[in-house]
Amino acid sequence: MLSFLLPLLALLAPSNPASVPRSRTFHFDYTATVPAAPAGTKAVELWLPVPHDDASQQVRQLRITAPVAYDIQTGEYGNRILHLRATGPELKGFEVKMSLEATRQEHLSLSLPAGPRPAPEAPDPNLNRWLAPDNLVPLDPKIRLWAQEVVAKAGAKTDLEKARAIYEHVVSTVTYDKTGQGWGRGDIYYACDARRGNCTDFHAVFIGYCRALGIPARFSIGFPLPPERGTAEVKGYHCWAEFFTPATGWVPIDASEAAKNPTRRNYFFGAHDENRLEFSRGRDLALAPRQHGPALNYFIYPYAEADGQPLAGVSHSFRFQDK
Repeated sequence: MLSFLLPLLALLAPSNPASVPRSRTFHFDYTATVPAAPAGTKAVELWLPVPHDDASQQVRQLRITAPVAYDIQTGEYGNRILHLRATGPELKGFEVKMSLEATRQEHLSLSLPAGPRPAPEAPDPNLNRWLAPDNLVPLDPKIRLWAQEVVAKAGAKTDLEKARAIYEHVVSTVTYDKTGQGWGRGDIYYACDARRGNCTDFHAVFIGYCRALGIPARFSIGFPLPPERGTAEVKGYHCWAEFFTPATGWVPIDASEAAKNPTRRNYFFGAHDENRLEFSRGRDLALAPRQHGPALNYFIYPYAEADGQPLAGVSHSFRFQDK
């Protein structure tokens, strides 16, 4: 019966003895390389995610190097999106570079330091969206039944207890394993069947089960930074989640990091460390301006279209350097 909730201090374990949120300031480079368009193409459009400011991160000194004019618009859920349209010589291929400086704070929700409290987050106008299904995270009777079984087994009553039970279930039963095929799409049925995958798959289960029980949960994606300070290439993305209750507001979790590092299992229920940079939120995304192709499963890598058709072969690279 909710043994993992006792003692309360263990559940809400702070990240350091003083519970003072840590921060990290770094330079980040994002490079997109667009290949030559097919013969006869009239125009190529490119979209890049641009990191945003929020309570946990501040972005400064944003610089874009591009061969043609571009603009940055605000899309769904407050996502910032760089868009450009290339014609003429650029149809033979071009490169866009984005550089910025960011400060990321540790996001502590359930174990905040004593003293002045941070200003509460503004109400999310998309709260109903975070109760709705995604294409790969349906809310059908089977998913609802599985979610109910998890919280019933734990004896969870409140939304916070239910979210904790789901988190414990995901961390205990899904293995971080990127072998074979099928992982990385955030397909809840794949993850529930294979019981393995990457961060996208872990959080598909957590988000899907929360929503199935009427608990709003939202998906965010960005890039991980190694705990060691320095400079290095970033090989790929990382994603995480938050859930909402009226009593707590938005609570951060990172189930895949908890699975990879069991000693931080308590920590990652109620916290995101400072070793990340968020770029976009949500799934099944329409870009700004709207792409001709289908909604994007998630948006972290560059996306391009040639005369309205998805353009394959766009490459990317990412680097960071601590300040």
